Amino acid sequence: MDKKERIQAAIHGMPVDRPPFSFWRHFPEIDHDPDALAEALLRFHDKFDPDFIKLMPSGVYFVEDWGCRVHYDGAPNGAKKCKEHFIKSPEDWRKLDHLNVDQGALGRELKCLRLVRKKVRDSAPILQTLFSPLTVAAKLAGPELLLQTLRNDPASLKVGLKTIAETMDQYIQACLDGGADGFFYATQMAVGNLLSPDEYQEFGATYDLPLLENIALRSSFSLLHIHGENILFRELSAYPVHAVNWHDRKTWPTLAQGQEIFSGAVAGGLEEWGVLLRGPASAIREQIQDAVAQTQGRRLMITPGCVLPIAIPEDFLFEARRAVESFKV
Repeated sequence: MDKKERIQAAIHGMPVDRPPFSFWRHFPEIDHDPDALAEALLRFHDKFDPDFIKLMPSGVYFVEDWGCRVHYDGAPNGAKKCKEHFIKSPEDWRKLDHLNVDQGALGRELKCLRLVRKKVRDSAPILQTLFSPLTVAAKLAGPELLLQTLRNDPASLKVGLKTIAETMDQYIQACLDGGADGFFYATQMAVGNLLSPDEYQEFGATYDLPLLENIALRSSFSLLHIHGENILFRELSAYPVHAVNWHDRKTWPTLAQGQEIFSGAVAGGLEEWGVLLRGPASAIREQIQDAVAQTQGRRLMITPGCVLPIAIPEDFLFEARRAVESFKV
C-alpha cells in the first residue's frame, strides 16, 4: 500500500498492511520564513517517513494579520504566543475586518503549503493546520476576555466570529487550491471546564459546521483535533471529518471508546509528554501494541495526542516508526 491508500483504508475501516502513523513538531526559530519552514517540514518527513504531513505554522498565525503581536518565549512544545492581543474590549469584536488571505501571515503559510506540495516525493496527504473560529477568537482576545464577552455581550462576539469564519472559509478554499488534501482542524475550546455543551453548540459548532461541510466537499482526509482534558467528545463526534485526534492517554475516551462513539478513524495511542519523551523504547512499543489491541488495528492511526515536545529524542521517534511497521494487521 502507498501512504494515501493506507490512510483511505484506515478511514473507511478496510484492511491495512499496517496502521498509518504520523507525528509533528513546531520549528519556532524559522516558522515565519515559508521557504525555511517548508524545507524543515520536508526534511522531517524524509527522515521519519510518516503517512501524512501536518503543516506546522505558528499556533498564532491566524491572528497576526488582525494585529496580534506574537513571540516565542521558549515553550517546550515550540508554540508561539500572543504578547499583545488585538481584542481589548467587547466592542473590538465589531472592528474585525475581513482579511486578504493571499497576503500577510496567511499568504506566508499558503506559500509554505505550495512549496511542500511541489517538493514532496511520496503520496503522503498534506494537511494544513487550521484553528476553529472560537479558538481563533480566544487567541485574539485571550480566554478570559473571550469568556466574559461570550456571557455578557454575546451579540458582539458573534459579529467577530462571523468575520473570522468568513475569512477562514476563503482561506480554506485557497489552501485546497494550493495543494492541501485536507486540514488538521483544531479546537482548544471544546472543553467542559470552559464551556457547557449548549455554549459550545451556540458559539463553537455553529461556526465549525459550515466550514467543515465545505471542506468535506473537496477534502479526501481531514482530521479533527480536540485539545485538552474533559473534552466534549460526544458533542463533536458528529462533525463531518474523517478522523479524530485527542489526548487519549490523559482523558476520556480511550481509543476503543472513541470508536464506539465516532464512525471514522481514531488517531492517537502515543503519549508525547510521557513515553515518547522519556522512553524507554519498550514502553513506546507497548503503547502502540495497546492501541492496536484496543482497535484490532482497524480505523486506527498511530499518532501523539498533540504536538511533540522539541526535546523528544529522535531515537524514540525512530523506535515508534519501527514498532508501527512491525504490526501486520
